Amino acid sequence: MRAGHPERQRYCDRLCFESYSAKMSGDPEPIARSSAVEDYLERILDLINTKGYARVADIAQALNISQASVTNMVQRLDAEGLLKYEKYRGLVLTNTGETLARNIMRRHNLLSDFLRMLGVDEEVIFHDVEGMEHHISPPTLRAIEALIQQLQAEPRLLAQIKDRTHGR
Repeated sequence: MRAGHPERQRYCDRLCFESYSAKMSGDPEPIARSSAVEDYLERILDLINTKGYARVADIAQALNISQASVTNMVQRLDAEGLLKYEKYRGLVLTNTGETLARNIMRRHNLLSDFLRMLGVDEEVIFHDVEGMEHHISPPTLRAIEALIQQLQAEPRLLAQIKDRTHGR
């Protein structure tokens, strides 16, 4: 994770923690707190970053779901203030939507980097991260980030861990 603005990071941590807290308490989640919404926002930001735009058809193809389902969710995300959607014209993330999407991508990348560092197979990483990223708290993410930094600073320790996890 790159060093950023502390206030922005606290805001992202709060969004992530509110999502985590709602899940742990069993309270019904507002739309902005569900795993499906996080997947949509992550994919939309990825499309915008790679193609310069995101359309319903692109999102449907990327998530392997129907365009009608995507349209319904996009309209809900628009109503929640996470994006602006105009039929037949595409969509853009609002500041809040983009902040949430970037935090989701940061979690995804941090977890992927950590498992990759340990030598976990890419297919396993993909499967595991898709499950873990929606259920991890900000304190746990910070602990993983600190561990990554420590392992990068101590390559011998990292090699020992890899040897043990791969049965050597």
